[in-house]
Amino acid sequence: MSIDVNSLSAKELESLITKAKKRKTTLAKRKPASVVKKKLAAQAKSEGYTLAELFGTGTGAPRAQAAAGKTRKARKPLGKVAPKYRNPSNPDETWTGRGKQPRWLAAYTSAGRSVDEFKIK
Repeated sequence: MSIDVNSLSAKELESLITKAKKRKTTLAKRKPASVVKKKLAAQAKSEGYTLAELFGTGTGAPRAQAAAGKTRKARKPLGKVAPKYRNPSNPDETWTGRGKQPRWLAAYTSAGRSVDEFKIK
């Protein structure tokens, strides 16, 4: 938030200064976040929890799923795919047809050529 102090009247400026001083006092009274976090972690641990389980940072969920017998299935890694398209001006540049079109093919298609013209036979 940016406030243009040059456009404020004397009364508005005094009000802003008062609010800022109150906020500064409030912040100065607070304990550092690291101290509060340590206290919360100790309290959670004494009750048998972790902060992640209580506040949902994600590390507590897999443990709960494993206890319930619901484990995730590992995905098979996809194998390599043979290229389907080749750049006629640079035969080393190929594309499998997966993912975003390479720049060379996008340039040709935007010029009005068809993707099928670049298929490897």
